[in-house]
Amino acid sequence: MKKFFIFISASVWFTSCNPGIDISVENPSDFDRTEIVETPVEKLMSLPAGKAYVVMSQKGDVIPSQLTYDGKLIFFTDIKANESINYTIKTGESREYPAKTYGRFIAERKDDFAWENDRVAFRIYGHALIPIDGPSNGLDLWYKKTNDLVIDKWYKNDLAGIGSYHDDHGEGLDDYKVGRTLGGGMMAPFIDDSLILNENFVSHEVLENGPLRTTFKLIYKDITVDGKSFGERRTFSIDAGSQVTKVTQEYGTTDTLTVASGIIKRPENDEAIVAYTENGTAVVVYEEPESPKAGKVFVTALFPMGLEKVRSHSYTIIHPKTKNVETHSHVLGVTSYYSGQPITYYVGYGWDKFGFPTLEDFQNYVGHLAETIEKPLIVNFL
Repeated sequence: MKKFFIFISASVWFTSCNPGIDISVENPSDFDRTEIVETPVEKLMSLPAGKAYVVMSQKGDVIPSQLTYDGKLIFFTDIKANESINYTIKTGESREYPAKTYGRFIAERKDDFAWENDRVAFRIYGHALIPIDGPSNGLDLWYKKTNDLVIDKWYKNDLAGIGSYHDDHGEGLDDYKVGRTLGGGMMAPFIDDSLILNENFVSHEVLENGPLRTTFKLIYKDITVDGKSFGERRTFSIDAGSQVTKVTQEYGTTDTLTVASGIIKRPENDEAIVAYTENGTAVVVYEEPESPKAGKVFVTALFPMGLEKVRSHSYTIIHPKTKNVETHSHVLGVTSYYSGQPITYYVGYGWDKFGFPTLEDFQNYVGHLAETIEKPLIVNFL
């Protein structure tokens, strides 16, 4: 009984000496939101130093959180329409939380870079693949129907010959075809009605890797436009619970460029495009042809800065390895890139086997997502 009394006393003493900082999180939307909350670390400087940040609910439960590379404390919230919820941020011992995002360089598979969260997965091809398949600068979509992280498992089983990730073994599959295109929404200069496609990335840098957000940077070889060569890099970020990955596109040029983000169009669904503006954000949605393996998939790109136009575009190439003549088509979101002003946008997908039975269901999600981008959750320090 004596030990029990001492333990309670110590707990009360700790709480009173470390009261923390109270904040409120407000949902300005008329629909429920489940997403990441961001708090600048500079607002938490009054807390005791030398300890980890701990986020606690009003009930005293610890909420999984992460300190990001760019100085934010982030945590997950599930908040109803027009609701306000209070949290307390303290300092304490470091904790490990279950990972809901993950990404890595796959040296054992021709230098792929793959990343995922508890909803979706993506891949971009590395330089070691060029001698085998030729260059491919686009985004590959890996369809998931599990909240588990699967990248390592899928690669391991595929390389071992246990099970190809091109077949669905109960968790999803890779059924998206990229080739010499921009795939599921990558960006390229668009000059004189021609896309100038770069090659596979040549180096990478992981900036953070979960549990709630994964961010990394890919660097490409210089690209030449109108006789001028300059650098290109893309920064990707993915949050837990989201259907999209955030992309920040940068070019090392002082000129203004016309650029386009492209989603592959298939001949079978040449007109399956929806383009509109939602709360100031330009939205493009493309419905993939229904696949015997995958079913229905809906691909999207969202542009908070808007677009100058949306158009279809086709081109023909001779494949450098097979020597076959290939015709590829995109739906393009066209805009301008200005010197020193990176373009940030979002790309992703919905799958009828994992939460989005119809195109309308996915469009409703994308419409809400556009509003969450335009109207972030409001954080007030109390």
